[in-house]
Amino acid sequence: MNAKNKPVTSLQPTSSRSTYILGGLAVLVIAAVVIGGVIWQSNRSKPRNEGYGAVSNSAVQVAVQEDGAVRIGQPEATTTIDVFEDPMCPYCAELENTNGQEVAQKVDEGKLAVRYHILDFLNRLSASGDYSTRAVAASMCVAESGDAIAYSKFHAALFSPENQPAENGSSDHSNADLAQIAKDSGANDAAVACISDGAKVNEAAAAAQKGREALAASGAAGTPTVIANGTMIDALGNPNWVAQLN
Repeated sequence: MNAKNKPVTSLQPTSSRSTYILGGLAVLVIAAVVIGGVIWQSNRSKPRNEGYGAVSNSAVQVAVQEDGAVRIGQPEATTTIDVFEDPMCPYCAELENTNGQEVAQKVDEGKLAVRYHILDFLNRLSASGDYSTRAVAASMCVAESGDAIAYSKFHAALFSPENQPAENGSSDHSNADLAQIAKDSGANDAAVACISDGAKVNEAAAAAQKGREALAASGAAGTPTVIANGTMIDALGNPNWVAQLN
Protein backbone atom coordinates (compact mmCIF):
# COMPACT_ATOMS: atom_id res chain seq x y z
CA MET A 1 0.00 0.00 0.00
CA ASN A 2 1.52 3.31 -1.00
CA ALA A 3 1.44 6.44 1.07
CA LYS A 4 -1.37 7.86 -1.04
CA ASN A 5 -3.68 4.98 -0.14
CA LYS A 6 -2.81 4.66 3.56
CA PRO A 7 -5.99 4.58 5.72
CA VAL A 8 -6.68 7.49 8.08
CA THR A 9 -6.93 6.03 11.59
CA SER A 10 -7.58 9.24 13.56
CA LEU A 11 -7.66 13.01 13.32
CA GLN A 12 -5.07 14.67 15.54
CA PRO A 13 -5.35 18.24 16.81
CA THR A 14 -2.91 20.59 15.25
CA SER A 15 -1.39 23.82 16.43
CA SER A 16 0.40 26.66 14.80
CA ARG A 17 1.77 30.09 15.61
CA SER A 18 -1.51 31.66 14.43
CA THR A 19 -3.47 29.46 16.84
CA TYR A 20 -1.51 30.78 19.80
CA ILE A 21 -1.83 34.36 18.56
CA LEU A 22 -5.64 34.06 18.24
CA GLY A 23 -5.86 32.42 21.65
CA GLY A 24 -3.80 35.19 23.18
CA LEU A 25 -5.97 37.85 21.57
CA ALA A 26 -9.11 36.17 22.94
CA VAL A 27 -7.64 36.21 26.45
CA LEU A 28 -6.77 39.91 26.08
CA VAL A 29 -10.27 40.75 24.86
CA ILE A 30 -11.86 38.92 27.79
CA ALA A 31 -9.49 40.63 30.24
CA ALA A 32 -10.27 44.03 28.72
CA VAL A 33 -14.01 43.42 29.05
CA VAL A 34 -13.65 42.36 32.68
CA ILE A 35 -11.37 45.27 33.59
CA GLY A 36 -13.62 47.70 31.72
CA GLY A 37 -16.62 46.39 33.63
CA VAL A 38 -14.87 46.83 36.97
CA ILE A 39 -13.83 50.40 36.07
CA TRP A 40 -17.35 51.23 34.85
CA GLN A 41 -18.92 49.90 38.04
CA SER A 42 -16.40 51.79 40.17
CA ASN A 43 -17.03 55.06 38.33
CA ARG A 44 -20.79 54.56 38.44
CA SER A 45 -20.84 54.31 42.23
CA LYS A 46 -18.11 56.88 42.87
CA PRO A 47 -19.43 59.72 45.07
CA ARG A 48 -20.39 62.72 42.97
CA ASN A 49 -19.58 66.18 44.30
CA GLU A 50 -17.28 64.44 46.78
CA GLY A 51 -16.20 66.68 49.63
CA TYR A 52 -19.35 68.78 49.73
CA GLY A 53 -20.82 66.89 52.66
CA ALA A 54 -24.32 67.20 54.07
CA VAL A 55 -26.72 70.15 53.96
CA SER A 56 -25.17 73.23 55.59
CA ASN A 57 -27.51 76.14 54.78
CA SER A 58 -29.46 77.29 57.85
CA ALA A 59 -32.31 78.40 55.56
CA VAL A 60 -33.11 74.75 54.80
CA GLN A 61 -36.05 73.37 56.77
CA VAL A 62 -37.04 69.83 57.72
CA ALA A 63 -40.38 68.47 58.90
CA VAL A 64 -42.43 65.29 59.08
CA GLN A 65 -45.41 65.72 56.77
CA GLU A 66 -48.95 64.40 57.19
CA ASP A 67 -48.26 61.28 55.12
CA GLY A 68 -45.21 60.42 57.25
CA ALA A 69 -42.65 61.53 54.66
CA VAL A 70 -39.77 63.72 55.82
CA ARG A 71 -39.38 66.85 53.69
CA ILE A 72 -36.04 68.63 53.66
CA GLY A 73 -35.53 71.76 51.60
CA GLN A 74 -36.12 75.48 51.47
CA PRO A 75 -39.81 76.48 51.44
CA GLU A 76 -39.71 77.79 47.86
CA ALA A 77 -37.53 75.05 46.35
CA THR A 78 -38.09 74.94 42.60
CA THR A 79 -38.16 71.13 42.30
CA THR A 80 -39.35 68.43 44.70
CA ILE A 81 -38.54 64.74 44.41
CA ASP A 82 -39.85 61.75 46.33
CA VAL A 83 -37.27 59.17 47.42
CA PHE A 84 -38.40 55.76 48.65
CA GLU A 85 -35.83 53.77 50.60
CA ASP A 86 -35.37 51.21 53.36
CA PRO A 87 -32.57 51.54 55.94
CA MET A 88 -31.54 47.90 55.29
CA CYS A 89 -31.46 48.26 51.47
CA PRO A 90 -27.87 48.13 50.10
CA TYR A 91 -28.90 49.75 46.81
CA CYS A 92 -30.41 52.64 48.78
CA ALA A 93 -27.01 53.01 50.45
CA GLU A 94 -25.38 53.01 47.01
CA LEU A 95 -27.72 55.81 45.92
CA GLU A 96 -26.95 57.87 49.02
CA ASN A 97 -23.21 57.25 48.67
CA THR A 98 -23.23 58.21 44.99
CA ASN A 99 -25.62 61.16 44.89
CA GLY A 100 -26.17 62.29 48.49
CA GLN A 101 -23.66 65.15 48.43
CA GLU A 102 -24.88 66.31 45.03
CA VAL A 103 -28.44 66.36 46.36
CA ALA A 104 -27.31 68.24 49.49
CA GLN A 105 -25.81 71.06 47.42
CA LYS A 106 -28.99 71.48 45.37
CA VAL A 107 -31.01 71.53 48.60
CA ASP A 108 -28.67 74.21 50.02
CA GLU A 109 -29.05 76.26 46.83
CA GLY A 110 -32.85 76.16 47.03
CA LYS A 111 -33.10 74.27 43.76
CA LEU A 112 -34.32 71.03 45.27
CA ALA A 113 -36.45 69.67 48.11
CA VAL A 114 -36.57 65.97 48.97
CA ARG A 115 -39.43 64.01 50.47
CA TYR A 116 -37.95 60.90 52.06
CA HIS A 117 -40.37 57.98 52.40
CA ILE A 118 -38.46 55.58 54.63
CA LEU A 119 -39.98 52.09 54.52
CA ASP A 120 -39.61 49.03 56.74
CA PHE A 121 -40.36 46.01 54.54
CA LEU A 122 -36.84 44.66 55.14
CA ASN A 123 -37.40 44.18 58.87
CA ARG A 124 -37.44 40.46 58.14
CA LEU A 125 -33.80 40.60 57.04
CA SER A 126 -32.58 42.35 60.20
CA ALA A 127 -31.17 40.52 63.18
CA SER A 128 -33.60 42.20 65.58
CA GLY A 129 -36.60 41.74 63.30
CA ASP A 130 -37.60 45.41 63.56
CA TYR A 131 -34.49 47.42 62.69
CA SER A 132 -35.99 49.23 59.70
CA THR A 133 -39.00 50.41 61.71
CA ARG A 134 -36.76 51.65 64.53
CA ALA A 135 -34.55 53.47 62.02
CA VAL A 136 -37.64 55.13 60.54
CA ALA A 137 -38.59 56.19 64.07
CA ALA A 138 -35.12 57.61 64.63
CA SER A 139 -35.37 59.56 61.37
CA MET A 140 -38.69 61.02 62.50
CA CYS A 141 -37.26 62.00 65.88
CA VAL A 142 -34.44 63.95 64.27
CA ALA A 143 -36.73 65.50 61.65
CA GLU A 144 -39.19 66.70 64.29
CA SER A 145 -36.37 68.60 66.00
CA GLY A 146 -36.48 70.97 63.02
CA ASP A 147 -32.70 70.87 62.54
CA ALA A 148 -32.22 70.23 58.83
CA ILE A 149 -28.44 70.19 59.05
CA ALA A 150 -28.48 67.49 61.72
CA TYR A 151 -31.12 65.56 59.79
CA SER A 152 -29.07 65.60 56.59
CA LYS A 153 -26.00 64.34 58.45
CA PHE A 154 -28.02 61.66 60.24
CA HIS A 155 -29.63 60.46 57.01
CA ALA A 156 -26.23 60.14 55.35
CA ALA A 157 -24.83 58.34 58.41
CA LEU A 158 -27.76 55.92 58.49
CA PHE A 159 -26.86 54.66 55.00
CA SER A 160 -23.08 54.83 55.36
CA PRO A 161 -21.01 51.64 54.98
CA GLU A 162 -19.89 52.06 58.59
CA ASN A 163 -23.43 52.05 59.95
CA GLN A 164 -25.78 50.15 57.65
CA PRO A 165 -26.39 46.62 58.97
CA ALA A 166 -26.03 43.77 56.50
CA GLU A 167 -29.10 41.94 55.26
CA ASN A 168 -29.39 38.63 57.13
CA GLY A 169 -26.53 39.78 59.34
CA SER A 170 -25.90 38.62 62.89
CA SER A 171 -26.55 42.05 64.45
CA ASP A 172 -27.96 45.51 63.85
CA HIS A 173 -28.27 48.71 65.88
CA SER A 174 -30.11 49.09 69.16
CA ASN A 175 -32.08 52.26 69.89
CA ALA A 176 -29.10 53.39 71.97
CA ASP A 177 -26.82 52.91 68.96
CA LEU A 178 -29.17 54.89 66.70
CA ALA A 179 -29.36 57.63 69.34
CA GLN A 180 -25.56 57.85 69.39
CA ILE A 181 -25.44 58.14 65.60
CA ALA A 182 -27.97 60.96 65.83
CA LYS A 183 -25.99 62.69 68.58
CA ASP A 184 -22.80 62.43 66.53
CA SER A 185 -24.74 64.02 63.64
CA GLY A 186 -25.59 67.03 65.79
CA ALA A 187 -29.14 66.14 66.88
CA ASN A 188 -30.33 67.84 70.05
CA ASP A 189 -30.95 66.14 73.39
CA ALA A 190 -34.71 65.86 72.82
CA ALA A 191 -34.20 63.99 69.54
CA VAL A 192 -31.60 61.71 71.11
CA ALA A 193 -33.95 60.88 74.01
CA CYS A 194 -36.82 60.31 71.55
CA ILE A 195 -34.72 57.67 69.75
CA SER A 196 -33.42 56.04 72.93
CA ASP A 197 -36.94 55.70 74.30
CA GLY A 198 -38.40 54.32 71.05
CA ALA A 199 -41.04 57.04 71.30
CA LYS A 200 -41.87 57.10 67.58
CA VAL A 201 -41.87 53.38 66.77
CA ASN A 202 -45.64 52.98 66.38
CA GLU A 203 -45.89 56.22 64.43
CA ALA A 204 -42.97 55.09 62.26
CA ALA A 205 -44.68 51.80 61.39
CA ALA A 206 -47.77 53.71 60.25
CA ALA A 207 -45.65 56.15 58.22
CA ALA A 208 -43.76 53.28 56.59
CA GLN A 209 -47.06 51.65 55.60
CA LYS A 210 -48.23 54.88 53.99
CA GLY A 211 -44.92 55.02 52.17
CA ARG A 212 -45.42 51.49 50.83
CA GLU A 213 -48.85 52.44 49.57
CA ALA A 214 -47.47 55.54 47.86
CA LEU A 215 -44.68 53.45 46.31
CA ALA A 216 -47.20 50.95 44.93
CA ALA A 217 -49.35 53.79 43.58
CA SER A 218 -46.33 55.15 41.70
CA GLY A 219 -46.01 51.87 39.82
CA ALA A 220 -42.66 51.00 41.39
CA ALA A 221 -42.02 47.74 43.19
CA GLY A 222 -38.83 48.22 45.17
CA THR A 223 -36.27 50.53 46.67
CA PRO A 224 -34.61 52.79 45.97
CA THR A 225 -37.16 54.63 43.84
CA VAL A 226 -36.92 58.29 42.89
CA ILE A 227 -39.96 60.11 41.52
CA ALA A 228 -39.85 63.60 39.99
CA ASN A 229 -42.98 65.26 38.61
CA GLY A 230 -44.76 61.91 38.58
CA THR A 231 -41.99 60.28 36.53
CA MET A 232 -39.75 57.51 37.80
CA ILE A 233 -36.04 58.30 37.47
CA ASP A 234 -33.37 55.71 36.72
CA ALA A 235 -31.32 56.93 39.66
CA LEU A 236 -28.96 53.96 39.81
CA GLY A 237 -28.51 53.63 36.06
CA ASN A 238 -28.12 57.32 35.18
CA PRO A 239 -25.32 58.97 37.17
CA ASN A 240 -26.36 62.41 35.88
CA TRP A 241 -29.94 62.34 37.14
CA VAL A 242 -29.45 65.01 39.82
CA ALA A 243 -27.87 67.45 37.39
CA GLN A 244 -30.70 66.83 34.93
CA LEU A 245 -33.49 67.77 37.35
CA ASN A 246 -35.39 70.88 36.29
